[in-house]
Amino acid sequence: MSSNDIQTPLHKKLPGNTKWVAWSALAIAISVVIWGISSRAQEHTTLVNLADTQSIPTVNALHPINRPDAQVLLLPGTLQAYYSASVYARVSGYLNHWSVDIGAPVKSGQLLADIETPELDQQLKQSQANLETALANERLTEITSKRWQHLLSSDSVSQQEADEKSGDYEAKKALVSAARADVDRLKALESFKRITAPFDGVVTARKTDIGALINAGHDAGHELFTIADVHKLRLYVNVPQSYTNQIRIGMNAQLSVPEFPGKTFNALLTDNARAISENSGTVLIELDVDNTSGTLMPGEYGNVRFDLPHDVNAVQIPASALAFRKEGLTVATLTPDNHVNYKTIQISRDLGSMVEIASGLSITDRIIDNPADSLENGDKVKPTAASEKSSGNQTGGNNK
Repeated sequence: MSSNDIQTPLHKKLPGNTKWVAWSALAIAISVVIWGISSRAQEHTTLVNLADTQSIPTVNALHPINRPDAQVLLLPGTLQAYYSASVYARVSGYLNHWSVDIGAPVKSGQLLADIETPELDQQLKQSQANLETALANERLTEITSKRWQHLLSSDSVSQQEADEKSGDYEAKKALVSAARADVDRLKALESFKRITAPFDGVVTARKTDIGALINAGHDAGHELFTIADVHKLRLYVNVPQSYTNQIRIGMNAQLSVPEFPGKTFNALLTDNARAISENSGTVLIELDVDNTSGTLMPGEYGNVRFDLPHDVNAVQIPASALAFRKEGLTVATLTPDNHVNYKTIQISRDLGSMVEIASGLSITDRIIDNPADSLENGDKVKPTAASEKSSGNQTGGNNK
């Protein structure tokens, strides 16, 4: 057989089944290409959607709360005696004896100490002698004046001479009054040799001792004793200006002191300075605290609790929700479609972890806790499901 008999001509037609296989392979190839393109497009779309979703910040959203109970205002206060007097000497001398010491209860007029005043004693004796001399001269001029008046009736003396004797008698009477006044003055000073308590109270200080030189007056020496009336105490508190319209005379407060933990004392607001201190921006108020038992002491400090009327318009939010921006103090709120909307607010009270908002927010607002600095007005955010649930429970609980 020749080589021409073995070779098959190129133009010889293929069998029918071979043509079908070729078309099937082509269709499969096209399907694979289409599937690959569509899967890649789907994956691209999924990645784009995922990127868009992840680009939306997730935030913790919550609602402001409105506490139904009374507002509590806690301020430091200082206790002072209802009356307190520093007892000074009115006469100079030497302390002869003292009869009471610190902490001793005293009654009004009770002797505290006595002073030796030798110079004053001699002045009194001299003044009494001057009074006796003035009285003797008065008696003599009185007799002379009466005699001359009798002689005048018989024209034995002139009217001028009788008037002179009468005038001399009146002058001597005036000298007697002056001498008697000087004696009374010295006797009054003599009474100050006895240092007595000005009112019922307790001796809180003794600054003298036996034999000490005593100088009379406030400027010449220091006080000898300090007496305090502690049956009732005055409690002084500096109240911030923002609360002055809520602190009214007649309201009650609770006082607590460190030495009696867990125990409170009732205090009644009795007076108001009605002036704001320029240095502190506070107003000084005075409260009375009953201390009949003597439990409290003047000079100590304590914490004073005021239960203020509830402000229905005030809401509370976490301090972490505050944002300081160029507009001032703001809070990031959420619109119904979860876009950021910053609102300017005013704080009425700083409660530590919580702050009370006076204006700018309502109980229905949704706020963002710990807002990122990158958030701007109009940004789309996504509240967490947990925060939405907790904020709803919180709001519902406070609206009961």
